[in-house]
Amino acid sequence: MNAALRTTITILAVAVAYYATAKVGLVLALVNDQVTPLWLPTGISVAALLMSGRKVLPGIALGALTANIALGAGPGPTLLITIGNTAAPLAAWYLLTRFGFQPRLERLKDALLLVFAGALGAMLISAVIGTTALRLGGVITWHEVPSVVSVWWTGDAMGVLVFTPLLLTLPRHWRTSPRRLVEGGVLLIATAMLAAFVTTTQLRLLFLVFPMLIWAALRFQHAIAAPCAALISVAAVMSAASGHFAASDLLTTMIVLQAFNGSVALTGLILSAITSERNQARQAIERACEQLAATVTRYQEEGVRKRLGRVVPPGSPAS
Repeated sequence: MNAALRTTITILAVAVAYYATAKVGLVLALVNDQVTPLWLPTGISVAALLMSGRKVLPGIALGALTANIALGAGPGPTLLITIGNTAAPLAAWYLLTRFGFQPRLERLKDALLLVFAGALGAMLISAVIGTTALRLGGVITWHEVPSVVSVWWTGDAMGVLVFTPLLLTLPRHWRTSPRRLVEGGVLLIATAMLAAFVTTTQLRLLFLVFPMLIWAALRFQHAIAAPCAALISVAAVMSAASGHFAASDLLTTMIVLQAFNGSVALTGLILSAITSERNQARQAIERACEQLAATVTRYQEEGVRKRLGRVVPPGSPAS
């Protein structure tokens, strides 16, 4: 398969993934069936740019355009929203690469860059442009602008915080024992069941999801912590969309929901990154100790040979 064909397939795959996840995200919309508190396509877009570079940008634009055309918002708003949905992931990619982001997310620096540059910073672009398009199209009133901006911005940011780490860590091949595989599977299932239970029936017990997330981050880092964070956030958003998460106005619901989702994402990201750094430091110390031990052994052997050489001169009889 040549490079051009591979690039074309990648672009089309990104476009299809964007459109499909956009349809899923709109099911959870809280404003006019168009603005959702968890926008999956942004996470996919940023991850695709980080893994494949700018060549996938046409796929993001195509996916955003088709998704917005399906909403029937009119040519002007559709074009503006598409521009915003394309510019925000591109800005996130530029900022992250500009400041030395590493997709493996094994440093605290990478986690903080993803939070502040990739999510909170860059996603403000799509929120402002998208809200402006809806206002110009007469879809929302001036009174609704602050709440729509907040929902749009935090929804796009949560998409990056929740799904970009998940997609960046999925392609990795990590070797582990069958016992740890079982532990990871049990942890995922238990987290999904607990999140579904507390977000629909027992919101007072919502804090119980954090021990599961901490367990995942300490034991498996992003490999399990990222899926756990995604499961918890999706359960919370589904609860909010059905009216169970917070019985109040839209802005209050969004504040509570996104504060919870942000806490989940930050806990998984930062604790996983710190644990990875600690493991790397321990491995580096172990390698240094092994090298030092090997060097000491080598010098000891050379010292023994030199002493034997002085005791038994070369060419002398062995006995």
